[in-house]
Amino acid sequence: MAARVRAAVLSAVGAPLEITDIDLPATGPGQVRVRLAAAGVCHSDLSLSNGTMRVPVPAVLGHEGAGTVVSVGEGVTHVAPGDPVVLNWAPSCGTCHHCGIGEVWLCANALSGAGHVYARTADGTDLHPGLNVAAFAEETVVAANCVLPVPDGIPLTDAALLGCAILTGYGAVHHSARVREGESVAVFGVGGVGLAVLQSARIAGAGQIVAVDVSPEKEELARAAGATDFLIASETTAREIRKLTGGQGADVAIECVGRAVTIRTAWDSTRRGGRTTVVGIGGKDQQVTFNALEIFHFGRTLSGCVYGNSDPARDLPVLAEHIRAGRLDLGSMVTEKIGLDGIPAAFDNMLAGKGGRALVVF
Repeated sequence: MAARVRAAVLSAVGAPLEITDIDLPATGPGQVRVRLAAAGVCHSDLSLSNGTMRVPVPAVLGHEGAGTVVSVGEGVTHVAPGDPVVLNWAPSCGTCHHCGIGEVWLCANALSGAGHVYARTADGTDLHPGLNVAAFAEETVVAANCVLPVPDGIPLTDAALLGCAILTGYGAVHHSARVREGESVAVFGVGGVGLAVLQSARIAGAGQIVAVDVSPEKEELARAAGATDFLIASETTAREIRKLTGGQGADVAIECVGRAVTIRTAWDSTRRGGRTTVVGIGGKDQQVTFNALEIFHFGRTLSGCVYGNSDPARDLPVLAEHIRAGRLDLGSMVTEKIGLDGIPAAFDNMLAGKGGRALVVF
C-alpha cells in the first residue's frame, strides 16, 4: 500500500534540502520497500546537491543506508518482510560489457534507476531517487537488486556504512591499490571513506600508514583507525612523506578528497614504481597535469577507483567476517548521529573538514 513519509528533498541543484512529506507508491513487481534504520551522509551526496555530480531533480538524496524490509513485490525472493538489508546504490545489471567481464563496479546501467520517478511530494511533484535508493527518508521503494541481506552479527545502524564508505575504502585498498603486507601507505583525507581506507590498510598488514588531512582534529580519529603517522596537509606534504619513508616515498598513496592539488600531492608522495589510487570525486574544473618525462621516469601507476572496485555480493561476507572478528570497527567511524534535519549542517561540516561520518538515525 502507498505511504506518506518524511524525506530530505533536493528541489534543484544548489537549493537547500527541504525536510518534507513525500508519498511513496505501493510496492510493485520486482520492488522492495524498506524502512530505514540509518543512512550515512557521504561527500557524494554533497556533490550531488551542488552539481559536481549530476542527477535528475527534484530528488531525494542518500545512498548509504540500511533498514528493514516492509514489503516485497511480485517476483522478489531473495528477501522477505522483516529482513535487515543494506541498500546497494550501484547494482550491476549482469548483461552489459563490464558485467560480462567481471567489472561489475563499472556497470553501464548501474545508475539507470536514478532517472525514474519513484515518489511524489505532497503537492504531486515527481521525485527521482538520487543514486537509485533515496536513503534520506524514513522509508524508500527500490528495485530488488538494490538490496542485499545484512550479514549475521552486524548491528543494523552500523550496517548502513557498508553501503558505501566501507565497500569503497576496503576495495580501494584490497582491489584497486592491492596493498601488500609490510608496504607503506599514505592516505589523503580522513573523512568517512578515508577512515575506512585506514582500517583496511591496517587489515592488509601495511607497515607504515601515514594519514594526511587539513584538520589537526582528525589526528585522534586517524590514529585510532590505524595510522602510524599523521600530517597536516601543506605544500611540503610530499617531502614529509618521503622523509618518513626513508627518502623513497610511500609504496601506495590513496586520495580520498577529489581535488587536483591533493591528487597531485598523492602522486608526488608515491615512490618510483609505486601505486597512486584516486577515490575522491572531483569536478570537471579540477585539472591535474603531468609531464611526459616524469611519467616515464617515476614508473608509477595512477588509477581511478569506482565504488572500491567492489562487488557487494562478493565482498559483504568478507567484510562481515572482519567486523565479527573485531578487525573492522564501524562504530568508531561515526562522529555524529543526527536526524534528517541535521543533514545540511553535516554538509557544512564536510566542507569545513570536520568529523568523520555523520549518521542519520531514524
